[in-house]
Amino acid sequence: MNEGESGLGRTSAMALIGFGAHLVEVEAHVGAGVPGFAMVGTLDRSLQEARDRVRAALARYGFALPPHRLTVNLTPASLPKAGSGFDAAIAVAVLAALGKLGAASAEGTVHVGELGLDGRLRPVPGVLPVVLAAVRAGKRRVVVPHANLAEARLVPGAEIVPAVGLADVLRAHGGDVPREDDERPVPLPPITIPPRPVVPDLRDVAGQSGGRAALEVAAAGGHHLLLSGPPGAGKTMLASRLPGLLPDLDDDDAVEVTAVHSVVGALDPSRGLVRRPPFESPHHSASAAAVIGGGSGLASPGAASRAHHGVLFLDEAPEFSRGVIEALRQPLESGQLVLSRSRGTVVFPARFQLVLAANPGRWGWAGGRGRRCRCSASALMAYQNKLSGPLLDRVDLQVEVLPVPLAQVGLGAGEDTATVATRVRRARQAQRERWEGTGWKTNAAAPGPALRARWRLPRSTTRLLDQALDLGVLTLRGYDRVLRVAWSLADLDGTAGPDGDHVGRALLLRQRVAVAA
Repeated sequence: MNEGESGLGRTSAMALIGFGAHLVEVEAHVGAGVPGFAMVGTLDRSLQEARDRVRAALARYGFALPPHRLTVNLTPASLPKAGSGFDAAIAVAVLAALGKLGAASAEGTVHVGELGLDGRLRPVPGVLPVVLAAVRAGKRRVVVPHANLAEARLVPGAEIVPAVGLADVLRAHGGDVPREDDERPVPLPPITIPPRPVVPDLRDVAGQSGGRAALEVAAAGGHHLLLSGPPGAGKTMLASRLPGLLPDLDDDDAVEVTAVHSVVGALDPSRGLVRRPPFESPHHSASAAAVIGGGSGLASPGAASRAHHGVLFLDEAPEFSRGVIEALRQPLESGQLVLSRSRGTVVFPARFQLVLAANPGRWGWAGGRGRRCRCSASALMAYQNKLSGPLLDRVDLQVEVLPVPLAQVGLGAGEDTATVATRVRRARQAQRERWEGTGWKTNAAAPGPALRARWRLPRSTTRLLDQALDLGVLTLRGYDRVLRVAWSLADLDGTAGPDGDHVGRALLLRQRVAVAA
């Protein structure tokens, strides 16, 4: 570049904030002024250090920065940007400004990766959600580190360009750079479909026909579930068998769940997309940050987000802190968590199926058979009130599980997981056909106004439900949740829609009536 000349180069990168990635335009301008390398655009310290990494990597290939003023701008400036994943995009924008590669090619491509001082492109976390967001933003061509190739290829519709180092990036834009021996890519392991995980079988649960029925309904419609009863009744056994009843995730949900695993660093890309619904069971001593998400600066995800499109099981639910329990109300309604911290607001996906297990009292036997509770009346009330009315109003199925009597122990085993899962799959298929084109996939996701309008049931069918609403036994939210459960019961029975019996059973399953074994 001659004295007085200036150049402008552009390309794109992605800013990963929580589980969402945002398109960032990277501009580089080389012009007259005091020689220097300035970077602007709300950058954290690790991103500010990209200047030295980029300078060294460019020098590795003989591209010395000219004695001019070099300014790199990452827009939108209001969006916070962090991490080393912008290095490749910054280097490409600089080279485009210097006229060393095709400007049009660079501008139409997203670049992801951290540069080493030797010019190698090093892997970065969260590549899958980054590529997914790029494709959704209309940028299908994405350059990624070769070590992230298997993960990036999991995103349908993306044109992935793997790069071992900066030389590969230059070649992607028409540069003629000879390949050296130390730039040979390391072979990646092939993607293998893992065997289905071994899950506890429903056949192991003695008795509990009512609890098993509630579990099947919960699996069929994606409903939230509360199992209440004394210790040893089988609440935890039932809850731990719910994942085995759930069908595999479809392509869209599998990509989202795999993206979550990518961000939290728990993804093995050689095993392909995560197809099984996740199951998270945090201990009751877990903090709000561990369950909901948190931390300083930008919040990090918790168990609720890791359970996205799966199950969040809270055993001994009243033992969790009140703040943790109440914070679940937001994702139960919206399917996401919005956490604000000093460096910005992060949105985490959290569309999970909540399963709660609770004893009647701290000592476990309040209201049970054959044991006397040691709690005072006030202590018992305080324990039971840990699960607030607003939270329980969002739980579709609420059943009390009684201890298994001796007569039930010696009976033959009930249905196994595979048999019940088959009925659940048929019910889910009926729901997919019913809600096709609406954006909903399960009965639990269907909004109440739609159930009370387009899919309105006859008054003769909802008579008991209408009376419960008029008497104040149910809120309008509870009314809608009973309707959703009624549709799930009808789907399990293979009928076109709920009848009065389905509505009555759905109402009973919400009243926490004692369910005999």
